[in-house]
Amino acid sequence: MKEISGLDLKTTDGKLGFCYGEDIFGPSPEIRYLDDIRASLAEPDSDGPEEVYCIAMDVGKECDKEYIISRNLLFGIVTYAKGMIGKGPVRSQGHSHIISPSCGYSTPEVYEIWEGEAIVYMQESGSDDAGNCYAVYAKAGDIVIVPPDWVHAAVNANKEKNMTFGAWCVRDYGFNYEDVRRHHGIAFYPEYEGDTLCWKQNPFYQSGKLIEQNAREYKEFDIQKGIPMYKQFEQEKDIGYRKLYRNR
Repeated sequence: MKEISGLDLKTTDGKLGFCYGEDIFGPSPEIRYLDDIRASLAEPDSDGPEEVYCIAMDVGKECDKEYIISRNLLFGIVTYAKGMIGKGPVRSQGHSHIISPSCGYSTPEVYEIWEGEAIVYMQESGSDDAGNCYAVYAKAGDIVIVPPDWVHAAVNANKEKNMTFGAWCVRDYGFNYEDVRRHHGIAFYPEYEGDTLCWKQNPFYQSGKLIEQNAREYKEFDIQKGIPMYKQFEQEKDIGYRKLYRNR
């Protein structure tokens, strides 16, 4: 985990959670339970793991904490349970981001998969016409960016293993669940047919087009493949400090 995340932390054995190294700050993780996401499932009475995932927002190296806060950034870590929920994989219910007061718009989110296999699902709109929808398949080391204002959800794509990722977002982020809950979930439900993961259109949306693809590189944002996102942040932080001192 340390090599791929750039941070001295690891997931706990058994119960979902995280262990932080001595130089790492971070809160006790919050658990999201199956009952919390039932309203977004194709079959709300489905059985599955009671603890679906755990999340810890505001994690990083102690030496970076002041800089992270000054830049209005937030780094979070999440781990999802293995197994299934009814006919489908373990996943989140889906949400978009509310307007952040600091910048005046709904902000993007940058995911980096650390363990297991993931699908980052996203749809252009939470309205009756979901617009373009994407199921982006990602493995450890892959990065996926969710555009501003898009509805998105994380899916554990491997029934046999937990899935863990880190994510950057703006510090004053917030969740909008209203659109997803009004439509009883995202526009396409992931379900297994045997060992094959398929996508079933949610009848509570009038339209939407699903595109499946693998994670790609983001050269247009100067994101370097093979270097942990946190290390890339540290590189940019050092550049920022040098510019600051030169201007003093």
